[in-house]
Order: sequence, then C-alpha cells, then structure tokens
Amino acid sequence: MMEFLKQPWTWYVAGAIIGLIVPALLIFGNKHFGISSNMRHICAACFPANIAYFKYNWKKEIWNFFFVCGVIIGSMIAIHFLNSDSPIVVNQRLVSDLAGYGITDFSGTVPKQLFSFESLFTLRGFIMMVVGGFLVGFGTRYAGGCTSGHSIMGLSNLQVPSFIATCCFMAGGFIMANLILPIILRL
Repeated sequence: MMEFLKQPWTWYVAGAIIGLIVPALLIFGNKHFGISSNMRHICAACFPANIAYFKYNWKKEIWNFFFVCGVIIGSMIAIHFLNSDSPIVVNQRLVSDLAGYGITDFSGTVPKQLFSFESLFTLRGFIMMVVGGFLVGFGTRYAGGCTSGHSIMGLSNLQVPSFIATCCFMAGGFIMANLILPIILRL
C-alpha cells in the first residue's frame, strides 16, 4: 500500500479528488473551498486591531483553520513518510532550457538554485521569492480570492467573476513563464 501512495498520481486521479472536495464541502457544510481567505481570518484572530476589514466574526470560519492545518500536516506526512527517493521527472526540453540558466538541481521538490535560503540573498532569488510572494499576495487580495477559490470553487458554481479571474490567472501564467521568467533567470 505504501508503494502505491509513494508513486506519482496521474493528473486525472488527483484532479478528480481535488474536484470532489468542492461538492463535499458544499453538501456537508455549505462551505466554500479556498485558501487565501485564511490569511484574513488569521490576522483577525491573532492581531485584533481597529481595522474595519478585520472586524467580523472570524470564529464562524474556524473550520478554515482546521482545513489549513490539515493541508500543512498532510504535506509534512507526505514529505516525511511518502517521499520517494527517485528524482522528480521533468521534461527533457525543460531540463535543457533550465540548464542554460544554471539550474540543474532537481533532487528536491523545487530547484535549490532558485528556492533556498542562500538564493534569497541574490537578486534572482529575491525577485523570485520576495517580490513574487508580494505580487501573489497582492493579486490574490485584488482578485478577491486565489486560484483554488476562483478556478476550482468559483468555476464549479458558474460564477462569471471567477471565470474572468481564471482567464487572467492563465494569461498571467503564460506571460510570466514565457516572457518574464527568462529575463529573471538571466540575472
């Protein structure tokens, strides 16, 4: 059984499991799937201030804390007990493209040349982690939700704003991966 869990799951199995979370949350608790709103709940719970945005009954959303804790604990279990020793399979064309930028270490879940404590103090690492993190957080707030909230939950509810947000997420991802990322990787 453990060997089965350690193997990569194909996209249609993993996607179906993620997709079934949406109706389960709606059917069993009338809850909406999304991760980004948890930052607001954490701030409202841990840093009570006289800010109107954080003045609401965050206790009503306590289930979200357990959901995020489950994601974190599940990730830790997967990394410590279900992690395979075999390297992550990456398309050979991508490997050769990234090697041109000096990125060759695919032994972990992310390339160490981009995402490590040491790379944080390089211009490329600072842009990737700090500036990128800020832009993701700002965009999430500006769009009124994250990719999981809009693309999984919103589309399943046939919400037009979620469709527009998902189209923008995809367009932004294509622009980033094909136009901006090569510039950053040359730094």
